[in-house]
Amino acid sequence: MRRRMLPLLLAILAANFPQAASAEPAEQAAGHALPADEADTRMAWWRDARFGMFIHWGLYAAPAGEWNGEKQAGIGEWIMNTADIPVDEYEQLAAQFNPTKYDPAAWAKAAKQAGMKYVVITSKHHDGFCLFDTKTTEWDVVDATPYGRDLLRPLSEACRAEGLKFCTYYSIMDWHHPAQGKSADGRYNPSTIKEGRKAEYIKYMEQQLAELLESCDPEVLWFDGEWPDWWTEPDGKRLYSYLRGLKPSLIINNRVGKGRKGMEGLSKGDQQYAGDFGTPEQQIPATGLPGVDWESCMTMNDTWGFRADDHKWKSTETLVRNLVDIASKGGNYLLNVGPTAEGEIPAASLERLAQIGEWMRVNGESIYGTSASPIEIPWGRCTVKRDGDAGSLYLHVFDWPEDGRLTAPLGGLKAATAELLANGSELQVDATETQFTLTLPEQAPDPIDSVIKLKVTTE
Repeated sequence: MRRRMLPLLLAILAANFPQAASAEPAEQAAGHALPADEADTRMAWWRDARFGMFIHWGLYAAPAGEWNGEKQAGIGEWIMNTADIPVDEYEQLAAQFNPTKYDPAAWAKAAKQAGMKYVVITSKHHDGFCLFDTKTTEWDVVDATPYGRDLLRPLSEACRAEGLKFCTYYSIMDWHHPAQGKSADGRYNPSTIKEGRKAEYIKYMEQQLAELLESCDPEVLWFDGEWPDWWTEPDGKRLYSYLRGLKPSLIINNRVGKGRKGMEGLSKGDQQYAGDFGTPEQQIPATGLPGVDWESCMTMNDTWGFRADDHKWKSTETLVRNLVDIASKGGNYLLNVGPTAEGEIPAASLERLAQIGEWMRVNGESIYGTSASPIEIPWGRCTVKRDGDAGSLYLHVFDWPEDGRLTAPLGGLKAATAELLANGSELQVDATETQFTLTLPEQAPDPIDSVIKLKVTTE
């Protein structure tokens, strides 16, 4: 097993290291066989970032998980599948949405301090309500709420002031638009669109998206709500081409078309899907997806939007180790927060973001710009980074050995140095033809994940 790992590691440390080699297969899996250098240029910042903030915010924050006195299972039950909520009743939430405590600078600063590199916020969710000013409808924050101001442009400016990339989510499904199907009692049927009105709705989407690009210039368009039967893969490819025509550097996820299953579950798509990266949701793939850029979007608790009674918060240890696990497999981690209707990120989210930030300030170099590890280790994870003609292996130790000795199946490589990122102290390295053995201090520097930087060469 150890000898079999060696060629894989040598390949990662060779000249085509590491993401440049995967760019062209990723584009082909996405259905766009662009030249590798163009794909690399467009995707470079996203591949290096590894960590971003997802923000689910909208009118659904006002009832906070309760409708007509009954607790709902979450945003997924009554926004994505609105079978029990007539549209005219839902519209009344607009009068309650007045986020006077909204502080975009504070949101951007929280993301920055957590070590995140980009922010993705819902510009329009499945309810069709827009958080930006649009001429296409009055069903937006400017025209329909007491707040009366665009929410996205100030956040885009605040993010860029902090050095963050600003990105937007957009739902293809829109149960408020008159073209999309409704039953006689006003409830939404997600599988239908009214006969002869599909082209009208697509034009509506295109105009909104063009306005969004003009007003806040997002770096990523993160689509969702693509599952209704009337939306097809050719529709996704046409929309992808239209948007890339407006902004050639734009990055677009696979949910613009029907590629969600293909790019989540396959290392190489079995057909030509639209989109630039895959989007596993609430899960981390068991292994990396060679040749495919991907990003796991996950919640901090059980729901995407704000819910007052959701107290099932994941621990900081879980969140940090999720980030490390994803990076070790070559993916990005998009971690969600659900602000309140008043415009505040919940205190439990802010607390965890701050704690993640403390870990990232010490260990961020083991995440940013790294690629997937070719080895599996029982005591943690490994990320890889090229450093000139050699390379650095970042050994993430979850389980600190009681005997103070750590082994890794990295035979055949030469070790230059090994040090703890926490304090820079050097570690003794003993190498054989089959493995390295590191001698560690008695106590782990970090109870969540202590990182060792091991510099290696292939000669």
